[in-house]
Amino acid sequence: MAAVALEAARELLQGLVETPSPSGEEAAAAERLVAFFESHGREAWTDDVGNVRAPADDAALLTSHVDTVPGDIPVRVEDGVLWGRGAVDAKGPLAALAAAAVETGVSFAGVVGEEADSRGARYLAEARDAPGAVVNGEPSGWDAVTLGYRGLLAGTYLATSQSGHSSRPTNNAIEDAIDWWDRVRAAFAADEWTPVFETVTTKPVSFEGGPSDDGLSVEATMDVQFRVPPKMGVDGVREVADGALEAGTVRWTDRIPPVMLSPRTEPARRFRAAIREAGGEPRLLRKTGTSDMNLYATAWDCPMVTYGPGDSALDHTPTERLSLDEFDRSIAVLTDVCRGLVG
Repeated sequence: MAAVALEAARELLQGLVETPSPSGEEAAAAERLVAFFESHGREAWTDDVGNVRAPADDAALLTSHVDTVPGDIPVRVEDGVLWGRGAVDAKGPLAALAAAAVETGVSFAGVVGEEADSRGARYLAEARDAPGAVVNGEPSGWDAVTLGYRGLLAGTYLATSQSGHSSRPTNNAIEDAIDWWDRVRAAFAADEWTPVFETVTTKPVSFEGGPSDDGLSVEATMDVQFRVPPKMGVDGVREVADGALEAGTVRWTDRIPPVMLSPRTEPARRFRAAIREAGGEPRLLRKTGTSDMNLYATAWDCPMVTYGPGDSALDHTPTERLSLDEFDRSIAVLTDVCRGLVG
């Protein structure tokens, strides 16, 4: 264990934010993380997929993601607030967890690809045994912990029809795709009083359609995603989507189960106590997106929570920014929690 000055933690944070790391281009930011651990007497390296690994006391594994979505936001500090891509999602949590891991001597992993295919978390879950507990780093606010995430079902709809004159009343492949999606959306429609976390969100993410290269058919391809609540599960959503097919097929490409964890685990209790000790009133959150915690909860039978500084409403936006005071508070909370887990 080594003491980490807040100044050093802030330097790490700003250095990470100043180092662009969109998914697939995390190497330079990973090198900064490795250097931070080595400068504090901890062994660290990058593994076969580019994750930063710094194993130590496995009473807790602190892990967050190194990559960000694309976007250039000039990095600056104004009135105690750091602006820049990744300041919130998730280099603020990443740097805070790294500082707390050094301070308390627990294990750490900075994973790649969370904003794309979560290849880093998938590899980590297979490459190592379950730790005693997991703290996953995502913005929750310094005074809140996240216990639930919706899952993800992703696929590609494909349809082909014979070419013909546009005056014909029969459906072509493009209309088949539109009609299927209309039936799917109607099947998952929810009333305005149902919390978003408990609903299925349907989202087309890309579409291509038109005549084939030889002019003999009409083709349609649509990539779709569903956010899946715990009460329904991935299989339930797929059954409904498949049942809405009248033409075409769906090739399912990814599935991540939803997760809803107990607030009564030791890590969750320690976070509530640490937040109160730091002067906050703890909040328990359920997020409508999906995170690497979904994958860890599927692979490992151990208690876990998600925690980190920052307002998640600023994720992926052109106004992404993080209060440095909140960053400091989160390190204090994390350090308190980890010392209790190590015992």
